[in-house]
Amino acid sequence: MPPAPTPVTRSPRSTVLVVEDEPAIANAVASRLRAEGFAVELATDGPGAVAQAERLAPDLIVLDVMLPGFDGLEVCRRVQAQRPVPVLMLTARDDETDVLIGLAVGADDYLTKPFSLRELVARIRVLLRRVQRAAELAGAGLRGTDPASVLTLGDLEVDPGRRQVRRAGREIHLTPTEFDLLRCLAGQPRVVLTRDFLLAEVWGWSDASGTRTVDSHVKSLRRKLGADTVRTVHGVGYALELDR
Repeated sequence: MPPAPTPVTRSPRSTVLVVEDEPAIANAVASRLRAEGFAVELATDGPGAVAQAERLAPDLIVLDVMLPGFDGLEVCRRVQAQRPVPVLMLTARDDETDVLIGLAVGADDYLTKPFSLRELVARIRVLLRRVQRAAELAGAGLRGTDPASVLTLGDLEVDPGRRQVRRAGREIHLTPTEFDLLRCLAGQPRVVLTRDFLLAEVWGWSDASGTRTVDSHVKSLRRKLGADTVRTVHGVGYALELDR
């Protein structure tokens, strides 16, 4: 008798929670993500989004800022208090204040409406890959037990294995994207890295369409770590170079 066929093992689909109160946008995003192989659930207001996030434990959340009930910023605060989860925020306007607040409450990336569904999918995949890489490092036991793996500049310590950051002995919470940006800068301290290089290394983008994303995340790093943490070289990029 011929051997029984080996069953095909399929990787579980990543679950994305889409929080959007405009039906046309919500349906378009959900349809595209399902076509790309994601499992998708929808929420249309702030309280519903928090409840769905708690029930589903999604792998990623696409979150509109303007929502009924309470806004996306409050949703992000409450969800991140439950469990860390990658959040990509959708903003109706390219308002730097909204973006910085979003990053401060735990968002990892943002898109300004109107946006390309293709770009949305690409950014979601980048965020999920980053989380997967971090989990693989932890699973392999690479959790920073080797002191030599810790990157130190002045009183700033970056532990890639544990994905922890301390300044002057105080642990500082960073989002996954903020941590990866800081680790990239810390890997070449005092060297000016261009925005294009950072986009490719941290976000996996091959073009310069997201330079504002780099700028916003750098500002968020400075707010959390201190204004002296990252030096701007206008027209070029950034360098990790503490004043003391």
